[in-house]
Amino acid sequence: MSTSDVIKKSFLEAFGGNQTLTAGTVATIILSMIVALLMGMFIYFIYRKMFAGILFSRSFATTLVGMTVLTCMVTLAISTNVVISLGMVGALSIVRYRTAVKDPMDLLYLFWAITTGITAGAGMYILTMVAAVVLVFVIYFLNYRQQNSKIYILVVHYTGDEAGDGVLKTLGKIRYNLKSKTLHNTQTEMAVEVAPRGQDTFFAEKIREIEGVQDVSLIQYNGEYHG
Repeated sequence: MSTSDVIKKSFLEAFGGNQTLTAGTVATIILSMIVALLMGMFIYFIYRKMFAGILFSRSFATTLVGMTVLTCMVTLAISTNVVISLGMVGALSIVRYRTAVKDPMDLLYLFWAITTGITAGAGMYILTMVAAVVLVFVIYFLNYRQQNSKIYILVVHYTGDEAGDGVLKTLGKIRYNLKSKTLHNTQTEMAVEVAPRGQDTFFAEKIREIEGVQDVSLIQYNGEYHG
């Protein structure tokens, strides 16, 4: 029998609908769906625990659970039937998603949910668990570093050159970078990017006590920082 005959036979059997559900197949499907559901809930919990943005989106977090289960279902379907797999590829290729992802970290969680569903549907449960442990460690490590290396923008209005020198001298060993310096008649506005260790922002109180300093503003910088 040639290769073309084998392919034709497989397609004819698929179109004929002669597939039967055995007890082993049903058990595999149930186990895969349960693993996908539990892992989806786990991803939801990690996303909620490690979320560091401004506004938490509950709908996106719920989507992670649904995405894991649905991807597992699709993987189970296309792994048993060639015709269904081609139909799935054709159907999904015409779908266009217009929802913009604001935080790049959301893409990590979304791709994690999809790959978890694929591996669970393929029966690779050990790979699913190992990948989850590695990702949790990476996310926790990066989140811990971000929390302990916050960047602030220090805006100071003062009069006199001595006050400006005193501001920079007060920063001392704190890592800083002068961003802008605007002169308005006798008043000067200076913006400095500072990276204090931990949550120590006591330097702002010391700067306010400098003679000639009128006001001090300290704003946390949530954008991307490359240093």
